Amino acid sequence: MTEPAAGSGLPARRGAGRIAWQLLLTLWVGAVWSLHFILLPGLQQMGLAPLLIDEAASVLRPSVMLITVAAASVQLFQLAVRRVGWSDLRVQMLILVLMAGGAFFALRLQDNPLYGIFCYLVVAFAGLVLAVQPRPDEVRG
Repeated sequence: MTEPAAGSGLPARRGAGRIAWQLLLTLWVGAVWSLHFILLPGLQQMGLAPLLIDEAASVLRPSVMLITVAAASVQLFQLAVRRVGWSDLRVQMLILVLMAGGAFFALRLQDNPLYGIFCYLVVAFAGLVLAVQPRPDEVRG
């Protein structure tokens, strides 16, 4: 352990926050994108029955959205602890993700499955915008 980290503990805490942010972002954005754009089309390319692919999607999408809502909530809490304002794009994207995640679960009762897919894609692209933003501990240049 280095001297500054052992003496004050501040660099170690900053590193933990940075790692937590990156891991959470990787977890939910990677899961959303890989499920919709890699796994489900891959199952389709394998020649599985469309009904089987729809069944897999109906089981996996809610699980991924639940992980997404939980991880985005933790990330929003991290930003609140840092006292980041509402005008920050990261805060806006996380709120959009939480709203779309809530709508995804609320609209599951509808007959039209396209509402759920729309909410899922909103989450996917909001996650992509969030992934290219600087971390909360980075200074904007």
